[in-house]
Amino acid sequence: MESARKNETLERLRTVNPETLVERSRQLRLEILDVISHAPMGHYSSSLSCAEVLVTLYHHVLRLRQGEPCWPDRDRFLLGKGHVAVALWPLFAELGFFPHEWLETFGKLDSRLTDHPDMHRAPGVDFSSGSLGHNLSVGLGMAIAARRRGKDHRVYVLLGDGEIHEGQVWEAAMAASHYQAGNLVAIVDANGSCADGPTEAVMSIEPLVERFTSFGWRSVEVDGHDPAALMSAFAQAMQSADKPFCIVARTLKGKGLSFMESSPREWHLGALSGDDLERARREIREAGQ
Repeated sequence: MESARKNETLERLRTVNPETLVERSRQLRLEILDVISHAPMGHYSSSLSCAEVLVTLYHHVLRLRQGEPCWPDRDRFLLGKGHVAVALWPLFAELGFFPHEWLETFGKLDSRLTDHPDMHRAPGVDFSSGSLGHNLSVGLGMAIAARRRGKDHRVYVLLGDGEIHEGQVWEAAMAASHYQAGNLVAIVDANGSCADGPTEAVMSIEPLVERFTSFGWRSVEVDGHDPAALMSAFAQAMQSADKPFCIVARTLKGKGLSFMESSPREWHLGALSGDDLERARREIREAGQ
């Protein structure tokens, strides 16, 4: 069963046209702007940096069923950098996990689509997050449980590079190799910036590939805005049966908007409205022409 599932995913990765993912990522950036516009403010730059990673995962890597967010045999996805939940909601609506109309409720007090993912409120969320550093440990637990129950689903965890400062991440990394969690994949959104400033200035985490490798993982580094490179990395991860796999995705915080790329920390949490919002939309649209 596990081999058939792996072959199914590898076939999807072989046959997809990367250009379709480039376009879908551009659309997701527009959707991020639109969804945040319903709230007083939002986490723009961090959400924009991981668009290609999320689109590649949800369109061609994760095994899911349309309209069935609780399908027992689905692959699991955990969002370590929970403040970018706004990037998930349009993808979940597209998958039929909830009505598109819910997107307009983002940021409201009674909304099920919160600023950080809540597994008790939003269909499709496999684990609540927001407090950084916990999700790799939880993902490892899910991966071990799946193996012990004879299940063939895989577990994917998206981490922020600022989140890597948390010691619990490295405890989980050490444990994952000890338990030979070959069904666990970590993706680091290495955008070089966190809420406190440049990631390396706050606390050095480089070289990331070598660090994860030294903890017993198989690790690769890719351009996190290149869907073809991401698909190749995910295909490699599928072949890692005896070791956990880490993909270090080099990205730009605020990708797609020049004024955010040049001042990523200022837009970690911010607000766009009026002419500024329209200018941002226009810049993303023109990038696809």
